[in-house]
Amino acid sequence: MNVPDEDRSARRAKAHADGRYPAPLNEGRSRNMQANRRSGTKPEVALRSALHRRGMRYRKDHLLRFDEGVKVRPDIVFTARKIAVFVDGCFWHVCPEHGRQPTTNDWYWTPKLRRNIERDRRADEVLTAAGWAVIRIWEHETLDTAVERVATVVEHGFESS
Repeated sequence: MNVPDEDRSARRAKAHADGRYPAPLNEGRSRNMQANRRSGTKPEVALRSALHRRGMRYRKDHLLRFDEGVKVRPDIVFTARKIAVFVDGCFWHVCPEHGRQPTTNDWYWTPKLRRNIERDRRADEVLTAAGWAVIRIWEHETLDTAVERVATVVEHGFESS
């Protein structure tokens, strides 16, 4: 859905005024945050390409629906083998190695990042309960390591995380 820039700007200004999220520190930061993607990130695309080169076929950004209206959208899905792969960004998913507490607008970012973690755990629980293998790859993992982790589960059916 394409929204005209004027409408988007007006909604953003109202949300800032209502205190729903912070105003950007500057225009550069605003452009940077708007450029963040939900899917199709560089680590995700690199992993998909490498898996495809190895002859693995999958669905990307595929919506899975479960009981009680629960929806999960893994980055890579091997539907026949019931394997869900997530490529998690270190900031957005609070990597134990590289994640950090926000120092600016922490009133907004701390709860947001906590909700991301809770959503990840809930997705893992729902998928596992439904018999799916869940693989979580951190964006900082090497491509070779990520490919081997996924390939091992796809080829041998081992449950992993």
